[in-house]
Amino acid sequence: MAQLTCKNLCLGYDGYEVIHNLNFEVNKGDYLCIVGENGSGKTTLMKAMLGLISPTHGKFTMGDGLNRNGIGYLPQQTVVQRDFPASVWEITLSGCQGRCKMRPFYNKSEKELARKNLEKMGLTELKNRCYRELSGGQQQRVLLARALCAAQDILLLDEPVAGLDPKVTSDMYQLIDELNKKHGITIIMISHDLQAAQKYADKILHIGDKVFFGTKEEYLYSDVSKGFAKGGEGNG
Repeated sequence: MAQLTCKNLCLGYDGYEVIHNLNFEVNKGDYLCIVGENGSGKTTLMKAMLGLISPTHGKFTMGDGLNRNGIGYLPQQTVVQRDFPASVWEITLSGCQGRCKMRPFYNKSEKELARKNLEKMGLTELKNRCYRELSGGQQQRVLLARALCAAQDILLLDEPVAGLDPKVTSDMYQLIDELNKKHGITIIMISHDLQAAQKYADKILHIGDKVFFGTKEEYLYSDVSKGFAKGGEGNG
């Protein structure tokens, strides 16, 4: 049974439809990359997955035990977020807020989860550092640790390597791939990096004027892939 099924989905705003009649599904352990041209609705689609916006038609269905609390989210980082005056530990632990429900404090198991995710991201020694003092790559790893505290089943990543240098970008991709392959977390990632998408993902969703959903091998030989590669990659 699929964790997430999208059926006949339409999304839009201000009377303008950006996504029309979209269909795809995500199974446990999948690594799905969402690609497409500028303004094709990639981030809008991710917001709909999170329940932040409602479809104009169609729906998302959750299965295989998935619920909203099992989804972690790493959004595109803003300038304001980069200057956030909190410690690495405080930001990471805040990912457990959804687990607290009505409790005004974090319990022992939530603190242990945050500790393990900091360790997983190689951030233990930076635990007490101020977030704003970290490099861009370190900040992204902190936000990924935070998302992991929220995620039990699926991680949604919106351009997680944007603005990072090539070495840090490679390290981040390796971390995400390890979370998928070693820890079994389903990955849904928006990316403008078609080469990385084809290297790490097992499924590709291309949205825009033309739509494709299938394995990365099928995508490589599709007309959609060839046209997109020729025209250039985009965000949005």
